[in-house]
Amino acid sequence: MRIVFAGTPQFAASHLQVLLDCPSHRVVAVFTQPDRPAGRGKKLTASPVKLLAVDHQIPVHQPVGLKAADEQQILANYNADIMVVVAYGLLLPKAVLAIPRHGCINVHASLLPRWRGAAPIQRAIEAGDTETGITIMQMDEGLDTGDMLLKAHCVVEAEDNAGTLHDRLANIGPGALLAALNQIEQGSAVAEKQDNGQSNYAPKITKQEALINWHEPAKTLALKIRAFNPYPICYSTLSGERIRIWKGSAAPSQDQNVIPGTIIHADKSGILVQAGAGCLLITVLQFPGKKPLQAGEILNAHADLFAPGSVMGT
Repeated sequence: MRIVFAGTPQFAASHLQVLLDCPSHRVVAVFTQPDRPAGRGKKLTASPVKLLAVDHQIPVHQPVGLKAADEQQILANYNADIMVVVAYGLLLPKAVLAIPRHGCINVHASLLPRWRGAAPIQRAIEAGDTETGITIMQMDEGLDTGDMLLKAHCVVEAEDNAGTLHDRLANIGPGALLAALNQIEQGSAVAEKQDNGQSNYAPKITKQEALINWHEPAKTLALKIRAFNPYPICYSTLSGERIRIWKGSAAPSQDQNVIPGTIIHADKSGILVQAGAGCLLITVLQFPGKKPLQAGEILNAHADLFAPGSVMGT
């Protein structure tokens, strides 16, 4: 089939690569987000999808939106059989959905209808889900509400963070995409409607959410730390220092009457902090401008800062 691909981050580039490697389909054009400022120098940077497309000499388009008639005409001129959308970052108007012969399909990193929205990987971990996956969906006008064509399941391991789970889903998604495309081409695809009553919204992660609230249960904090790693990384304050918390686990409370945020104990195994229920054992943390370190390494130079009785988050 003739395919127009729309996507932006590395997750999308993994799916574009498998289409470029597939001899039975042809990617005729790529749509991706405009170049954005990135890094300390705020230099305009192309998306991973654009870099891959340019490397393969595929025409690239970077509109700020697809509502304009001239942008829609550009898409129509490619006479595509289907449009594949993976983490594009733009909503597709109804007119765009109708342009390709087989419409538009989306690769979504959740077992729909479980998590709809921009951050399904992070929200699945934050909620304590033990399973997630990839859903190939026929797109409609709603937000991830279209009929489901194919699912690929993935276990959420106890040690998974958003980065490791992202990478596993990026590995299983391309195979699911190819299988769905073959079914569509052969006319054997079966569309399954979503149960809206089972859906949850997965909003984009914000830096403000990463601030640790020590009154929350330790199990909740441990899940959030995993979900917000590698971005934006949970943090708290201690004696005016902003401490980023890369890794932590829930542990039983030793004294329920201690103020949440109080450091109970600190040694090379970790820094034990009272939470609203239970304790959080911090094992990897980071000072501003420094690299993340194991708790034991931090305590070698800052044992006094993490002395029992000190309170985080004040």
